[in-house]
Amino acid sequence: MIRILVVDDHKILRDGIRSILALESDIQVVGEAVSGDEVMKKVGEFRPDCILMDINLPGRNGIEVTSTVKKEYPNCRVLVLTLFEDEEYLLEALRAGADGYLLKDSSSDQIVAAIRMIAQGDSVIHPRMTKKLVTFHRQEPTINKLTKREREVLIELVKGLSNKEIAEALFISDKTVKIHINKIFKKLNVKSRTQTIIYAVQHQLVPIS
Repeated sequence: MIRILVVDDHKILRDGIRSILALESDIQVVGEAVSGDEVMKKVGEFRPDCILMDINLPGRNGIEVTSTVKKEYPNCRVLVLTLFEDEEYLLEALRAGADGYLLKDSSSDQIVAAIRMIAQGDSVIHPRMTKKLVTFHRQEPTINKLTKREREVLIELVKGLSNKEIAEALFISDKTVKIHINKIFKKLNVKSRTQTIIYAVQHQLVPIS
């Protein structure tokens, strides 16, 4: 059972999320919080596996609270669910330790799937937000783990390009791109393209434009 804490200051949204998740046999809403200041109390009380976190909250905002949650309860997964489509919010949330970032226009199925992915240790970013990550920074020491070609592939991957598009951009074969991506996953200790993007953001390899 995946235990969920729903954090949002709008009751109609909390009720809607409860209704959606009540239909799932493996997900249980164990509590709600309506402000940033209330979250830590509820996390301590209910010890949820995952938090659905809004950003725009009374008191401390969701990004500040996410940072505190991840420091005090590192095993608690945080899925930001917000209206904000600005890349600045995405980057700040990921740097605070958020495990995923969804927009509130996501479908019920997308939200449920994201919760399950987060609970399993994977990461999720809304497709529209992924496309906003189009700049890349190479100054962090972590990037030195990669070869020059792997860095080039990673830059294109962060832009949201497919293997075929990366191959065309770098004038290499699809097979070669796949080999480079597998090496990037291994060197950065990630398991998916989304985790790679999140890793790059959290290590400031992708700065705010």
